[in-house]
Amino acid sequence: MADLPFDLADVRLAAAAWSRIVESPDPAAGALVAELGPGAALDWLCTVADGRHDAGDPRWRQAVERWAPRLHRLDVRRELDVLDRLGGTLVVPGDERWPGGLDDLGAERPFALWIRGDPAVLRRRGVAVVGARAATSYGQHVAAELAGGIAEAGLSVVSGGAYGIDASAHRGALAVDGTTTAFLAGGIDRLYPAGNAALLESVAKAGAVASEVPPGSVPTRNRFLARNRLIAAISASTVVVEAAWRSGALSTAGHAAALSRPVGAVPGPVTSMASAGCHRLMREQSAVCVTDAQEALELAGGAGEHLPDGRAAPLGLLDGLDQVASRVLDALPARGSAPVANVARAAGLSVAEVRSALGRLDLDGRVGRDGSRWRRRRGQS
Repeated sequence: MADLPFDLADVRLAAAAWSRIVESPDPAAGALVAELGPGAALDWLCTVADGRHDAGDPRWRQAVERWAPRLHRLDVRRELDVLDRLGGTLVVPGDERWPGGLDDLGAERPFALWIRGDPAVLRRRGVAVVGARAATSYGQHVAAELAGGIAEAGLSVVSGGAYGIDASAHRGALAVDGTTTAFLAGGIDRLYPAGNAALLESVAKAGAVASEVPPGSVPTRNRFLARNRLIAAISASTVVVEAAWRSGALSTAGHAAALSRPVGAVPGPVTSMASAGCHRLMREQSAVCVTDAQEALELAGGAGEHLPDGRAAPLGLLDGLDQVASRVLDALPARGSAPVANVARAAGLSVAEVRSALGRLDLDGRVGRDGSRWRRRRGQS
């Protein structure tokens, strides 16, 4: 196999190449790139695929067999030329414009984002509004009203650009001149679904259209499911407006819950199959009932200054904390209390660091002393 025709030391080219090579999410590829960096990881892959180096562990050999076919005639500069013609932007981890929420995905973090529109929009605090493609008029109305209220409060509305609830959410944000982001399952040169092409063009002008796969990539079922993790990770919270019992929107809610992002659901008529998934989320997964934009803003946390009546929403658990204080508060049990030594072990910090952080958190009203033990104050769960 010939060497790749571009500079592997160029971090942006190498990261873009990994977004072409790997069918995400692929934790093995994510771990390799995180350990070696995109350029060195790509060089290692080429040497193993060429037989110049042995992968060693059978699991790595299997991974190479999975990735190697896409090395054939790989030249990511072609996709970057398409991106340039679209007036788009490539953003990779480490860039100042990289949305930090995606880092919570760990080894399943995307290797790059291909963006049409303003990359800065992806760093704004946002709320995901998602739901069924086969939405009812009730669901479409509620989605538009929620999105409009969220956008008017200064937050971004995040969705998937699909028919039904997604489209209504984007339209609701655009109607109040707000910002919105659509994550696509395919390349940003193929605005999909075609029936929403004009809407997605408007989204790109007012906000951003983004994808983790390069231009030319076709949307597949796996990619639709994979992009749901990006919608969840980039958003402060997720609200499901309408969803059938096995709707794909429940996948987004599941990713949000796994990332400790709040999940809300809009109730519908008990006789409506279109709302069965929302009722299931509230019944089985403790999703918060959301009936208007203000409740959606409260769910996002830390957005009190945006609420229309000036009433403060509760801070997110770790909002406004430095890294040490964040780890200490996160290490305290959600219920009950713990001694300093236990907190230090759970947080991976020294006892002195934990004592200092607890003192600051106590002054902020986030923790309290329980004899020789410490606990979170009410509301910090």
